[in-house]
Amino acid sequence: MDTRIQTSFGTRCKELRAGLGVSQESFANAIGMDRSYYASIEAGRRNVTLINMKKLADGFGVSLSQLFDADVFDLTAI
Repeated sequence: MDTRIQTSFGTRCKELRAGLGVSQESFANAIGMDRSYYASIEAGRRNVTLINMKKLADGFGVSLSQLFDADVFDLTAI
């Protein structure tokens, strides 16, 4: 299975979280997600559901479309 999109999505989440200046644990707790599950998203090991993508976007303070912003989320490599 090709997991490049999961890896790209994880990198995007890590960048957005770092921009907020919070740890994985505090971010995961703030959005009601288990820290280990969130860590596996950043590591590119999860196929994230739409419901969890919405939780992430809300936690980052961005829309779903901004979460997948073409200028920073490289879909061409997928």
